[in-house]
Amino acid sequence: MRVFASLIVVFGIGFAGLFLWIVSLTTKSQQFYGTYIPIVMIGLMIISVLLIYEKWKVRAVKIVSVTFLVIAGVTVGSYEGYQYYLKSLEIVSTQDVDLKVYQPFADDTKAADLNKESTLQIEENLPRLDGATALYPVYASFAQAVYPEKDYSLENSEVMSNQTSGAFNNLIYGEVDIAFIAEPSEQQYEKAEKQDVELSLTPIGREAFVFFVNESNPIESLTVEEIQAIFAGEITNWKDVGGNDEQIRAFQRPEGSGSQSALIRFMDGKSLMEPPADEIISGMGGIIRETSNYQNHRNAIGYSFRFFSQEMVENGEIKHIAINGVAPTKENIQNNSYPVVAEFYAITAGSDNPNVSPLLEWIQSEQGQYLIDQTGYVALP
Repeated sequence: MRVFASLIVVFGIGFAGLFLWIVSLTTKSQQFYGTYIPIVMIGLMIISVLLIYEKWKVRAVKIVSVTFLVIAGVTVGSYEGYQYYLKSLEIVSTQDVDLKVYQPFADDTKAADLNKESTLQIEENLPRLDGATALYPVYASFAQAVYPEKDYSLENSEVMSNQTSGAFNNLIYGEVDIAFIAEPSEQQYEKAEKQDVELSLTPIGREAFVFFVNESNPIESLTVEEIQAIFAGEITNWKDVGGNDEQIRAFQRPEGSGSQSALIRFMDGKSLMEPPADEIISGMGGIIRETSNYQNHRNAIGYSFRFFSQEMVENGEIKHIAINGVAPTKENIQNNSYPVVAEFYAITAGSDNPNVSPLLEWIQSEQGQYLIDQTGYVALP
């Protein structure tokens, strides 16, 4: 009877742990369940099995207990190994970029150098700058050319980077004077209107909107219509566009990001399908749905702006695909042969800083455009 009771305890612990682990798979809350529960489960089972070994020398109990323990250990080990593999695939996201290497006046900064004195020097009332991760190298080089030398913290200075959505919010709430981002989304325009804020968009350069796949993917080129059909969910297998017989895993970016706004414009009225997403247990106990980061599976497709995915992100084996047979090179952007080119902007919202207008004029001048070109983007024609 005591043997039976002990078995109930052992397997009750084991099955409870496995149940919670399975729940973690369905909710994607690996941050807690995917690590701690399996560890606790295995620990408790080892202790329980050792106690049974010590008290009862029943061969059947030993075999069943060890078998269950091995299965649980292999299952959990396989799961954790797969999670490690997935993490190794995550690329082309803002977490892959150390913006400090572009910080103005930092030692060995990668910010472009004007190589001569700027025709504009601002010593006080420095316009507060914020913007997209991909554009930080651009406006960091502006600050290095025009602003006085000092420490410009990424989090709290006149030259910050809070990504597109954060920079846009800072702009319309008056926390910064200029936001360097791609054209705002419809929702962002509406948000500015609700705040009774009038946006002014000053084009300062151009860039290719690119799509990329795993380097082992045989696809080299897609048409605009094929890409639209992929992200609309109308084409779901690579074989339908000349590739392997594999389901297409089309990642998207969060709403409000610059590249997501660019994708919506690229779709030209076509509705986007639901993106791959994770369901994560929030700190308040609810479940939130969050768009998945791009992961470089062999069947994946993602998108970004050329400079960001080609120059700023260094890990991950991806390749840019041509659109309508034209590769997204800097030369093809300059000669207008690449079909998907977007302007990026210095956006203002009624700042009363007297140095904003002179700075915008300087950015569009020969010196400002030189820095855009030296950074790796394409200057205005």
